[in-house]
Amino acid sequence: MKVDFRKDLPTYSASRGRFDIVTVPPVDYLMVDGQGDPNTSAYADAIASLYPLAYGLKFLSRNELGRDHVVMPLEALWWSDDMESFTSRRDKSQWEWTAMIMVPDWITADHLEEVRAMKSAPRISDVRLERLDEGLCVQTLHIGSYDDEAPVLEEMHDVVVPAHSLRMTGRHHEIYLSDPRRVDPSRLRTILRQPVTRSDAFATPSAHPIA
Repeated sequence: MKVDFRKDLPTYSASRGRFDIVTVPPVDYLMVDGQGDPNTSAYADAIASLYPLAYGLKFLSRNELGRDHVVMPLEALWWSDDMESFTSRRDKSQWEWTAMIMVPDWITADHLEEVRAMKSAPRISDVRLERLDEGLCVQTLHIGSYDDEAPVLEEMHDVVVPAHSLRMTGRHHEIYLSDPRRVDPSRLRTILRQPVTRSDAFATPSAHPIA
């Protein structure tokens, strides 16, 4: 059977106009880092380096391990020294990011190296395999252009999080359920996720290289 984690993991589902508090399990990702406006070649090169590896690992898993899975959607972590660059000012030049695609936990670093040796892409050598453990999060579904996310993020950060006695921790997380090459911007579906904590102590999601 082909595993589809979008169906199996409830945290890959969200509703527009509703903010859910969820517990996200540890998940393994192909990751590559960058900085600046996502509408640049640097971000495009990162994405162009993730997908060949993601599909290569899918076929390796199916052919060599006998375990098939659906390639997951693109995701990204976003952060900045000034969080208003995401909301009121939307200064994309100040953004830091990690582009990533989830992979099954049976994929190892050795599998990644086996596939990497057969692929060519702008930043193929920079892609790593890591586990992200976000834990408690607030998330919602945004429908529309990425540039129209600001009011939703402001409500999440300034209203929903404090109203539930939560504190933001870690990095803003986006899951791109739509392909912007095929879907009109007004219909793009994006899960917006923010790790939080109920304690007074701040914590950050842990990312551990996979042996």
